[in-house]
Amino acid sequence: MGNGAMSNSGIADSVLVARARAGDDRHAYAELVRRHQGWVRSLLRRLCKEDHALADDLSQETFVQAWRKLASFRADAAFGTWLYRIAYNIFLMHVRGRRETLSLDELQPEPAAEAQTSPSPEAGAVIRGDVRRALARLSEPERAAIVQCYYLDRSHEEAAYAMGCPVGTVKSHIFRARQKLRETLADWAPAGAP
Repeated sequence: MGNGAMSNSGIADSVLVARARAGDDRHAYAELVRRHQGWVRSLLRRLCKEDHALADDLSQETFVQAWRKLASFRADAAFGTWLYRIAYNIFLMHVRGRRETLSLDELQPEPAAEAQTSPSPEAGAVIRGDVRRALARLSEPERAAIVQCYYLDRSHEEAAYAMGCPVGTVKSHIFRARQKLRETLADWAPAGAP
């Protein structure tokens, strides 16, 4: 549902937000959570390098923070975009806290999986693994920009709002990320490709 502006019930997010803010309506907020939890988890899983347990914990923290900050929602962006910004900030706080405890072994990149020469059912899993490893090598802002714009199909403007940076910065992150991904995944290029 993307930004989740409306569901099958026909009630817009803005109406649910107003109900939740005005009357402390937990049912309205529960509907907002239901609409957006899949997208928030998807964003966080990609940012967390597919660590589902961590992503679920951060997702839960996102919705708790959003509930606490609901009164400050100004509707200058869609509710979903505002929510993704909270999720991204919670992810960044987690990463900043974790940096202090990382060992040198944890900072080493994973060895690349050997490429298969013939197509097989496992080839898709190998490619997905290589893409995950390539994304993991990007900086956090580059990975976030790629996830926002390509996985979640956000516009550059929506990604900039969610990431709390100018649109030009998002475009720069995407440009650098695409260059790095192209280099990292060069072995997967079809024969004769430029």
